[in-house]
Amino acid sequence: MIELTLSQLALAGLIFVWSGFVRAGLGFGGNAMTLPLALLLIDDPLLWLPIFASHLLVFSAVALYGRMDNVDWGYLWKALVILIIPKIAGVFGLLNLPTDLVVNAIYVITGLYAVTYILDINLRSNGRMLDVVLLGIGGYASGVSLIGAPLISAVFARHVALHQVRDTLFVLWTILVAIKMSTFIAWNVDLQLPTMALLLLPASLGHWLGSHAHQALIRGDGRHFKTALGCALLAVCCYGLWSGLGA
Repeated sequence: MIELTLSQLALAGLIFVWSGFVRAGLGFGGNAMTLPLALLLIDDPLLWLPIFASHLLVFSAVALYGRMDNVDWGYLWKALVILIIPKIAGVFGLLNLPTDLVVNAIYVITGLYAVTYILDINLRSNGRMLDVVLLGIGGYASGVSLIGAPLISAVFARHVALHQVRDTLFVLWTILVAIKMSTFIAWNVDLQLPTMALLLLPASLGHWLGSHAHQALIRGDGRHFKTALGCALLAVCCYGLWSGLGA
């Protein structure tokens, strides 16, 4: 179990409320938008990623209950053909790359996502070649750190009907996370199950709040929310990078 002080545990609880809110509200980005915060508490992705992955499996099952007929299975399988190899390569990168390199990469990539929120830039694919590039990079980023969702979602938004995007992505996340968790088990990575169970309650609260905010967020009513999110996230990433360099 991750060793956390009482204050760290309280902060972790707030982080996982936020994770559940973003995941349920947008259908993606719960990990990309919150992993940098968790890394400020303990800067080891292999400690946090099993928890994020386990929660994603739980809440994907909840979100998909009774909604499997709202999934675009045709495009899902087409995308998986492109995603699978970069995803597996990314998982092995996570297990073998130096921890500080992975942590800094997470801060840089998430910081770039934050800039798109601040500048109101919608990540969108506009051609088959760009589809492949975004899926490939997103698959690798997902394998390394579960932060490839914004890139992958940009492609799905072009090919999947709006009312099916969220459910289709939840199925995709379930498949991709199952690959990662299977690899963790095969490599005897500690799944942090006690901590995962402890943080499930705050994540559940966030999921409930996000589910109620989902329609407003996908209609684009949250412009100011996204700007504030981008600014806060960029500040976190810059601080994380600065701290790493200072160390």
